[in-house]
Amino acid sequence: MKSYVVVGLGRFGIETARQLAGLGCEVLVIDLKSELIQEISGEVTHAVVGDCRDKGVLRALGVGDFECAIIAIGDDLATSILATMNMKELGVPYLVCKAHDETHRRVLEKLGADRVVIPEKENAARLAKSLSSPNLLDYIELSEEYSIVEIPAPNSWIGKSLKELNVRAKLGLNILAVRRGGKMDVSPVADFQIQNEDILVMLGDHKALEAVQKL
Repeated sequence: MKSYVVVGLGRFGIETARQLAGLGCEVLVIDLKSELIQEISGEVTHAVVGDCRDKGVLRALGVGDFECAIIAIGDDLATSILATMNMKELGVPYLVCKAHDETHRRVLEKLGADRVVIPEKENAARLAKSLSSPNLLDYIELSEEYSIVEIPAPNSWIGKSLKELNVRAKLGLNILAVRRGGKMDVSPVADFQIQNEDILVMLGDHKALEAVQKL
């Protein structure tokens, strides 16, 4: 199980926390507003009223033991910066921050944020899905049942042709394209052979796409 801290329960923070919890992850949420904590407490692992600007509070909550922290504070630049600095100093391995605009993004990147998102460009569902799947490089949800994902080729597929793999019949998946180095091969032919470090762009239902990521 992956573990996440979500700081700031605005619309983006709440939805990200819900999406991660729905994916079976351990989720700690932190916010100053008790009514927001109460609203989401039954949906996540831990929900705490706390001030992310106080490093002592974050240390007491053990945020450094979590695999990833998401600073979902975009409008309050000072709080966003302090929370980012505190998380970095407390040793959170991977830090994702919400930014209000490109200037805010550059500031957070200079402070050491591993990934900065602007919600108008990247929704919470896509972020949660990509964070919770270590092999998932990109994710686009087409409907409640189908998505397009971009993943590294499974080791067991290396050296085999698309005809041999026959993923459409066996797994119900379609390989839309293969990225090899800087070149993208769209609609590869049946004799196309998968090589080490190939990146596959695949279309299928959620269950089949999750299964292929575990191969």
